[in-house]
Formats: sequence, structure tokens, C-alpha cells
Amino acid sequence: MRRCRHGGERHKLGALDYILKPFQLEDVGSSIRKALDARREVRRKEDRLEHLEQTVQRQTVELRRTLEHLQEASEITLDALVAALDAREHETQAHSKRVSEYTIYLARALGVDPALLDVIRRGAMLHDIGKIGIPDTILFKPSALSDLEWREMRRHPQIGFWILNGITSLSSASDVVLAHHERFDGQGYPRGLKGEEIPLGARIFSVADSLDAITSDRPYQRGKTYDQARLEIERNSGTQFDPQVVRQFLKIPANAWFDIRERTLAAPARRLPDIAPLVLR
Repeated sequence: MRRCRHGGERHKLGALDYILKPFQLEDVGSSIRKALDARREVRRKEDRLEHLEQTVQRQTVELRRTLEHLQEASEITLDALVAALDAREHETQAHSKRVSEYTIYLARALGVDPALLDVIRRGAMLHDIGKIGIPDTILFKPSALSDLEWREMRRHPQIGFWILNGITSLSSASDVVLAHHERFDGQGYPRGLKGEEIPLGARIFSVADSLDAITSDRPYQRGKTYDQARLEIERNSGTQFDPQVVRQFLKIPANAWFDIRERTLAAPARRLPDIAPLVLR
């Protein structure tokens, strides 16, 4: 509401301004300038809002692309790291990839929450990453390890945990890496966890890893048959392995494991452009 110089009152009712009669030219000019200034300010606000909306849309698209690229780069980097780890131990048959596939297949059969599957998969793939910190003289020693060397070798789960726990996208997988040498009877390492104290992913991995270790060729021995591996795993139920995991493993037909093995062996190595070589001591 505005009081005029003659004492009258008028309601603006949404108008920018009004002019009382009789009016003076300076009043007209002032009102016009105010109207133009107000309109320009409205237009500036509209332009800023339109620009902001366009910027948000553009940045949203860019963010999605960036996240996709980061996810892809993460998987490429993960594959490269796993391949380097296997190569360091002269493992040419995709051991880490195969064990991770075994682990996930068994985890699904056990009804593990789908949200945990990728965590378990990454933990399985990177289970031996801590061996980066083990000297080659110990890792590749052709004869039996001394007590001191064995204590050093047993540090690799803890080293792997330290490595992964500092990486946001991999920290959740570090628990599987830390516990992958624990035993259900509490006689494992590094913490001597027992039963369900051991993360479920590590308990599942333990069975899958043993299946692969028993059935794969090693420099010092030929791989055994699936039936021999099955008997060995069943015999160690309740001591090395979680009985519940073993029971589910025994329900899975042999051809399921054969299919996974053939698929991982037949898969071509992923090309890894623009990734610097991994330096391992």
C-alpha cells in the first residue's frame, strides 16, 4: 500500500506502480524506469535459472559418464592387478578369476544376499594380494620354509587387509582377504577365528579355493579329480570348513564346476591399454 502526496490511499493489486492524477512528468518517468528495471531483473533471474537448469543437466550427464568410466576403469584395474598377481606366482590358468567364480556360484546357492555378492567376489579375486609384501626368496623357495620364513609368509592376509582397507571401493572386501586362511575349528591364521566368527564370504571362499587347489596342476604335482576333491572337502567339514557350506557344495553337480573352469580357461585375456605396468618386488 502507498500513501500519495494528497493523502489518498490506493492498493497496488499486483501492479508495478500507479500514477495519480493530476500527474507530473517526473512521476511518469520514474515509474517507467522502475517498471523497466523490475522487468530486467525478472528476466535476469529467468536467464540465471535457465542457465542453472542447463548446467545441472549437463553436469548430471557428465557425472553419470564419469561414474561409468570410473566403474569400468576399476574393473580393468582389478583385472590387471589380479593378472599380475597370478603371473608373479607363475599361475597361467586364471586361478584368481576361477576361484572368484567358484565362490560366487556357491554363495548364490547358499542364498547369500545379492548386495554382498560383489564384495565377496572382489575379496576372492584379491585374496592373495598381500603376497606382494612377501619377499621372492620366501614366496618361491623350492624347499620347506623355516619357522621364521613361515611366520613371514603367514603375514600376507594382514598385508592384504592393510592394502585394501585403505581403498574406498575395496575396503569392504578386505575382511574376506584377512580371513581367507582361517579355519572353522579355530586353528587357522592370522587371528585364530572360529566358526561364525569368520566372515561368511571367507568361509565360502575356503571351500572354493580348496576345490581349485586340489583339481589344478601344480609344478610339484598333477591336479586330482573332482571326486577326489569332493572327498577331501567332505572329510574336512567341521574342521577346516563350515559344515553348512560343505553341505551346499556337495549338492552342486560336478558339471557346474567344470563349466566354470572351462569358461575361465577359454576367456581371452582382457586388453589393458593405458595402464602402467605393475611393479612387484
